[in-house]
Amino acid sequence: MNLILYSKPSCHLCEGLQEKLEEIQKDPDKPCLFKLEIRDITTRDDWFQAYQYEVPVLCVSVSDTTTEKLIPRPSPRMPVKKLQQMLQKYL
Repeated sequence: MNLILYSKPSCHLCEGLQEKLEEIQKDPDKPCLFKLEIRDITTRDDWFQAYQYEVPVLCVSVSDTTTEKLIPRPSPRMPVKKLQQMLQKYL
């Protein structure tokens, strides 16, 4: 399962969420359920138009399709454990 994080440079919310997602990936006690892909919205006009006021945006993508499903944005204050539990519902 691919987890896509749409973000932009110098976005503190994006950086914070990315750090938490990477921490979840490195958790030795739990197998990782996703592969994290970071997409900079400033590199493509269609991404920028879609997400310029929404970043960070999380989507789930099944590897054999091009369909993406939006995941509700977690609170910036959400602890890593709680984020991990939330992601399990969508992955």
